[in-house]
This record gives sequence, structure tokens and C-alpha cells, in this order.
Amino acid sequence: MTGMLPLTARPSWKALQVHQKKIRELHFRTLFVDDATRGERLTAEAVGIYLDYSKNRVTDETVELLCRLAEESCLRQRIDAMFRGDKINLTENRAVLHVALRAPRGTSIVVDGKDVVPEVHAVLDAMADFSNRVRSGAWTGHTGKRIRDVVNIGIGGSDLGPVMAYEALKRYSDRAMTFRFVSNVDGTDLMDATHDLDPAETLFIISSKYRQASS
Repeated sequence: MTGMLPLTARPSWKALQVHQKKIRELHFRTLFVDDATRGERLTAEAVGIYLDYSKNRVTDETVELLCRLAEESCLRQRIDAMFRGDKINLTENRAVLHVALRAPRGTSIVVDGKDVVPEVHAVLDAMADFSNRVRSGAWTGHTGKRIRDVVNIGIGGSDLGPVMAYEALKRYSDRAMTFRFVSNVDGTDLMDATHDLDPAETLFIISSKYRQASS
């Protein structure tokens, strides 16, 4: 079964290596001249997101080979297993519940006989309520002062995710508030981010992946 082979040993991977050598010197101008519909065909759109990959060194053969690699890697079956709540995280013997975090209300993802979607939305609702109270000034610091500054502390995805969301939405945020991000265990990074902040008006968020202790 090719799906059991190491990725680089699969026939489609080897075919992609040969293909890459063949097209790596192709100029984008040539690709568009040879295929006038390229800018229309090599696109995808779903849930409000438009992807244009025509401006990559990709041909129809590239796409075909990539799809073949996905098939040989059993990608469809792995996606289905993730959405079912199967324990595909083999190192921790756990389900990978990114999909539960994004699942609409009313959908069901069962893990160990329990639908986890209601619990996820309960936490999301609590987070939204807390965020709204911070923004409105209803939630204050220990001294009763309104929160003016927010510092997110996280490393890796726990930094990149919040930064990405902030950068995407900052034009719609309250500009009277300051948002800063610390992603380094070096104390100097934290000092730089907080040296001019008032502790009584600052909210610290520790962003980290939750890991349930094993019994």
C-alpha cells in the first residue's frame, strides 16, 4: 500500500521530483502566453476566500501529480478521520479537535462517546463575553481602572495566531487600546513590551495549547 510508504518513497513524489526539474526554469511570461485561460482556471474559491495560484510555477501536470500524491497519502481518509474525531494524534493518542473549534452550533463531533461541540461553544461564548466586557470597560483591573493595554505572551503558533488576527482586524479595533506581543523567553523581550505600561491598566494573556494530563 503506497500510503504506508515514507512520503519520499511514493511513486507520485518521485514523479514530482522529475517534473520539478523539467519546469523549474519556466518563466511566468511563457506560462501565461502558452495558456491564455491560466488566470481563470488555476484559481479556487470557497467560504469567501479566493485563491489565485496561477502565478506560481505550476502546470496542469503539476496539479495532477499533487492530486495523485494526495491520493497515495490517503489524504481524503485522513481528513474524514479528523472530522469524525478519531484519535489521529498518535504520539498523545488524542483526537485533533481543530475542526471542533470551528464547527457551527448544532453540528456533532463525538470523541469517546461524547459530543464535544457544545462544550467548545460554551468556552467560545465565555471568551466573547469576557472580551466584550474588557472592550467596554465593564471588566477592570484590581484597582478598578479600565484596561488600556493588552499583552499576549505565547511562542510559536500561540504568538503567530494572535498576531495574525490582530493585524487583520486592527483597523476595526478601539485605537485607544494598545496591543503588544511577547514571543521570546528572554526577559528583555518582555521588558521592551511593558516598560511604558501601567500595570493597573494592563491585561496579560498567556496563550498556550491546552494539554490534558493522562491518567
